[in-house]
Amino acid sequence: MNWLTVVVQAGRFAYFLAILDSMALPRTPLSRLFTVLLAGLLAGVVLAVAVLPGNLLLGFAARSVLGSYSSLPDALRTPATPQRSYLYANDGTTLITSFYDVNRTDVGLDEIAPSMQAAIVAAEDRRFYDHGGVDLRGMARALVANVTGGETAQGGSTLTMQYVRNVLKTDPGLTAEERAAATEQTVERKLQEIRYANALEQRLSKDEILNRYLNIAYFGSGAYGVSAASQRYFAKTPAELTLSESALLAGLVQSPEAYNPIDGDQEAALVRRAYVLDAMVATGEITAGEAATTKVEPLTLRPTAQPNGCTAPANGNDDWGFFCDYLRQWWLTQPAFGETVEEREQALRRGGYTVVTSLDPEVQATAQQQVTSVYGYDNERALPVAAVEPGTGRVLAMAVNRHYSLEANPAGQPNYPNTVNPLISGGDSVAGYQAGSTFKLFTMLAALEAGMPLSTGFDAPSQLPTRYEAEGDGSCDGRWCPANSNPEWMDGYRMMWDGFGRSVNTYFVWLSEQVGPEKVVEMAQRLGITFRSEADAAFAENNAENWGSFTLGVAAATPLDLANAYATVAAEGTYCAPLPVVSVTAPDGSAVPVGPSCERVLDADVARAATDAARCPVGQRSSADQCNGGTATSVNQILDGRPVAGKTGSSEGNATETFVGFTPQVAVAGIAANPDDTTDLVGKAVQAQVIDAVAEVISTAVQGEPEQGFVAPSPELVGDPRTPAEDPEQGRGPQREPGDDRGPFGELRRWLDRLNRG
Repeated sequence: MNWLTVVVQAGRFAYFLAILDSMALPRTPLSRLFTVLLAGLLAGVVLAVAVLPGNLLLGFAARSVLGSYSSLPDALRTPATPQRSYLYANDGTTLITSFYDVNRTDVGLDEIAPSMQAAIVAAEDRRFYDHGGVDLRGMARALVANVTGGETAQGGSTLTMQYVRNVLKTDPGLTAEERAAATEQTVERKLQEIRYANALEQRLSKDEILNRYLNIAYFGSGAYGVSAASQRYFAKTPAELTLSESALLAGLVQSPEAYNPIDGDQEAALVRRAYVLDAMVATGEITAGEAATTKVEPLTLRPTAQPNGCTAPANGNDDWGFFCDYLRQWWLTQPAFGETVEEREQALRRGGYTVVTSLDPEVQATAQQQVTSVYGYDNERALPVAAVEPGTGRVLAMAVNRHYSLEANPAGQPNYPNTVNPLISGGDSVAGYQAGSTFKLFTMLAALEAGMPLSTGFDAPSQLPTRYEAEGDGSCDGRWCPANSNPEWMDGYRMMWDGFGRSVNTYFVWLSEQVGPEKVVEMAQRLGITFRSEADAAFAENNAENWGSFTLGVAAATPLDLANAYATVAAEGTYCAPLPVVSVTAPDGSAVPVGPSCERVLDADVARAATDAARCPVGQRSSADQCNGGTATSVNQILDGRPVAGKTGSSEGNATETFVGFTPQVAVAGIAANPDDTTDLVGKAVQAQVIDAVAEVISTAVQGEPEQGFVAPSPELVGDPRTPAEDPEQGRGPQREPGDDRGPFGELRRWLDRLNRG
């Protein structure tokens, strides 16, 4: 046997010793003796390493165990390591929360401080830039140190080999069993690791391998990768790390929990930091003086817990949790993130997405302040409010006087002050709340669509016998017989303008009969009203033609559905599905197609005509100057005359009080109710507060935005607004209030108002 053969065999034997060493087998006296006896042969390996370049020796000694880049698993060629997904507000910078199973986020090497790069190489693989993925000299050195009983055990794995191991044990494409098998401590697994490391070095640059390693290494305290670690320990980005901080983090990798200065031993962390600094001196990265100065620096930590999920939002803003939960539910329905719900959930928690949501922090803050000014967190009654952008469906705010929290509530308080029930958007056990006369909008739209103009008149009585069968209260001779809540103000000849402005029940029940209740129900569904109550859904499907009371808002609805329905009218008939995002970016920087999903569901002229009438309730004028009283006139003052429309709604016995308001730029709905007890009547007194709260949210949403007006409807849908007094063929005229703005003086007042507003 010639000397080269001896060297080759010694090299192979060294591999075997390194494998045993890396397996971290228990050091029994027998195994230590065995290792010591074999250590004599190691001298041959050390001599070979001294005589031949490492890569050449590797070629002789391990030709049979090396592989090619093309044979690597996909996870190594195209890393798919789990990353944290971030949710931001619509400004793209305000963090709402993040989702993760593994707390990590990839960053480029140019985003990592040079001191951090140098520290990790010095601490874990000083010959990183000299070997080809497997370092025989390092293996030999580690074996000698471990055999001779050095205080600090050493491993022979290079950064490349460690990277391979980390990828395989976190590969989301593998099952838990497959990940365990890929990292089990066996000779076969170690040889595979060596083969993979060598193959990676054939294709990837050292910088790319270093970058990948720094993005996947575990630094303790739940932080995977240098980005998560720098945030967890120092509340800064990896680019901002100092030499002291870099050395500390680099020292954690060998034993993340033992050296962890937050949850572990701070003194051990400082000892390890000193070791790394000395290693950096040895590699020539810093001077001995720099190391000495840094060693005496105190340990300065700024532990930062990374928000995770909707119950742990950033900065403790638990009112954002309801919006966050709505976004999560939306995410789970989107095919762009996976074929199944499970895949979509995994994509959110492990996919590394950057999500710019539609949440407007200022609108949200105003909404939260307003709802809690009406009802406090400890009030069993609630005021859920939602704000939606017309033309996109983007949800700007979701507020309610509850903490989005899993914390236990006091006895007898099932859902306050803490709850995770979707009180604003509906779902699960939340069907919604009766929204009262706000549903009259759907009757008006159905009538307009059927060709009935805004001037359609009816002499509305105090009580109206209908064709619908009924028993008990509210019936007349076995027929449903609805009444006006304020006959003195509501009774009389009405058209759609003042019928809507004064919220005349008998006018709209009559109008629903003319067009057909089933058309009204279909209109509501077309604009996004979802029947989450089984009883409502069954009535809508099986008996809609007899649902005469539907126009009075007896079906349950949510503020989000209601705001979006009115937003459809504000957008002149374009319905957009509610959308909680502005953009979603994948980890590779590509945009995920998740834009608005919109369709025209109403003729624009029909929507304009309905908007014209909807200006009456809020104290503004219609295009034909037919408004003569409204139920929410304070809105005009709060919006300072800015074009706005809306509708109030009171359910039977004032069990709930609702208001929806809109401009061309935003639609906002709020419903005062007791989510846990429908027999608890909130009372009429709260209506004014609900109206003002919604108006204040609208005011914040349009602040700084250019004023936009509403387009007037066509003459065909306006019709002939002459009153019976002006046209004897029409019968009795309307009951006008003082200050009615019709006629030449009204026109003069309108001109002066426009002049004052510029």
